Amino acid sequence: MALYQIYNGPFPTTASQAWVTTGTAIKTMLQLKGVTAVRYKIVEWGIDLDGVAASIVTCELLETGTVFGTVTASAAGDLVGLDAHGLSTTSTTYFSVGTSATGYTCTSEGSITATRVLDARVLTCPAASAGAQYTKQFPLGREPYCDAVSALRIRVKASVAVNAICWVTVEV
Repeated sequence: MALYQIYNGPFPTTASQAWVTTGTAIKTMLQLKGVTAVRYKIVEWGIDLDGVAASIVTCELLETGTVFGTVTASAAGDLVGLDAHGLSTTSTTYFSVGTSATGYTCTSEGSITATRVLDARVLTCPAASAGAQYTKQFPLGREPYCDAVSALRIRVKASVAVNAICWVTVEV
């Protein structure tokens, strides 16, 4: 089995992980697509909000069937291997990357007709100096699986735009 962590931005090198604005409309911050016939399970996910303004942010981890948004494509190196198998196997063995596959900062959500909500939270950034964080680690043996051809998304909707870093850890 291989363990990977994927963020809503490119793998940081000389700069830190990039914050991405949420905007105020529904926005997919991170999207993941497997390869045909390879299911994967979600170990954990999380989001950090910087609280540049007071805001209420609805955060969702969901599967949207075969409807994919238009995203900035992740590169293979953006999917970070965490265990021995993940480090020794190219991430594109298990995940498709591209503008309608694995990527971040969605610009077009697509026509979603059905979802499977895996987790959802409402976070409050109470003031301009305080952010909010949320992490969900699924209990061992009770991790949700995603179908290989489905879109796994971390999606947000904020009352006032704030910046976010989100991630998902998956096992193949």
